Amino acid sequence: MKNLNKFFITTAVVFSFALIAQENTEGEPTTIQGLLQLVEQGRTSEQAVNAQREAEFLANKNQQAAKLAAEKRELARQERIADQLEAEYKKNDAILVVKEAAYKKELGSLVELFGHLQSSAGEASALFADSLTSAQYGRERETFLNNLSAKMSSATELPTIRELEGLWYELQREMVAGSEVVSFNANVITLDGESVNCSVTRVGLYNAICDGKYLEYIGSKGQYAFLGKQPEGRYVSSAKKLSNAEVGEVIKFGVDPTGPVGGSLLANLIQNPSLMERVNQGREVGYIIIFVGLIGIAIAFWKLFTLYNMGVAVAKQAKSKTHDKSNPLGRVLAVGKEHMGKDIETLELRLAEAIMAERPAIEKGIPVVKIISVVAPLAGLLGTVTGMIVTFQQITLFGTGDPKIMAGGISQALVTTVLGLVVAIPTTLLHSFANSSARGIINVLEEQSTGIVAEHSDSK
Repeated sequence: MKNLNKFFITTAVVFSFALIAQENTEGEPTTIQGLLQLVEQGRTSEQAVNAQREAEFLANKNQQAAKLAAEKRELARQERIADQLEAEYKKNDAILVVKEAAYKKELGSLVELFGHLQSSAGEASALFADSLTSAQYGRERETFLNNLSAKMSSATELPTIRELEGLWYELQREMVAGSEVVSFNANVITLDGESVNCSVTRVGLYNAICDGKYLEYIGSKGQYAFLGKQPEGRYVSSAKKLSNAEVGEVIKFGVDPTGPVGGSLLANLIQNPSLMERVNQGREVGYIIIFVGLIGIAIAFWKLFTLYNMGVAVAKQAKSKTHDKSNPLGRVLAVGKEHMGKDIETLELRLAEAIMAERPAIEKGIPVVKIISVVAPLAGLLGTVTGMIVTFQQITLFGTGDPKIMAGGISQALVTTVLGLVVAIPTTLLHSFANSSARGIINVLEEQSTGIVAEHSDSK
């Protein structure tokens, strides 16, 4: 214990000396009394700060308590208002049930009538959206019918008698338009996307034409538009006549009532490719087949023409006693006359030689026609194979979901086959005719040479 007291005393002395040294260096108290005063001042300052903090806390506490009391009073007030509104809602709901029952009772059979009218208005609006008459009468009637349908389905509003008559009027006007042939000016969308004013002739609800061209109705724009492709033949000619017709003039014009709004058959006719479009579907192979076929047919007709003239000359020579060397028979007879004085073997050889010399000129071009008749279907088969390869590649890439993707390859495959057969059939027939004609002329030459030999033998 004594040792512990000595330790505290020593520590106090050392601490005192340290304070004295610090006081000497920094200007602070250097005695124990000064140190005590300094400690007392610090405690007083801290008590003042703490007192200020306590006062601020008490003030904030009072403010928060006041705010809490105010919020509680507001909550109580809002709960009273909610109770009042809930009671009023229940009261109004009960009144509404009574009013609805009375409303339905007053309507009576009108409920069923409005249901039918609403259905009719909806169907008419959908029909008018794609009707050819919409470009003439405007799209306001669609808006009117939609508003009428919404009003008849409403429980707070009833349609007027005038609005119901408007529904009947629009339906009757559409029925009358189905039997009319009228002309009016309207904006028409061209193939370039421009809108031009044009005199449109509408035939019922089925067809519309302008400048001899068929039109279609674009519901999204509310305008007519020229068809991307016009039908061919008598359909276009009748349309041109109708466009240029005068009042009272009777024109034969085909009406297409097929489909929901008409024109379905016309659309199918337009989709059918023309002859040139079918030829173009064969692509390069088809073009080659056609080119070779035209050459073969031209050679065949040229050969038939020359053989016909040669046959006429040979027939004329057979009846004449003079030897005209401008035809094969005349040249053969001249050779026979020239060697008539020689022995029969020499005469036969000379006549055979003369006939052999005439054969190339007579048969010239015929083998080419035969080759073309054989090559054409083979080229068509080549196009078929290449077209099927294209089709299989498209199936590999895009699958079989869309048949239009494969249409190009299949068209090439089928069209080239058809073109090959179209070329092969006439060239084969022409080759047969040309070969028969050439064979006939050669037979005449052989027959006449045999007669010369027989005449020479009889003279011996």
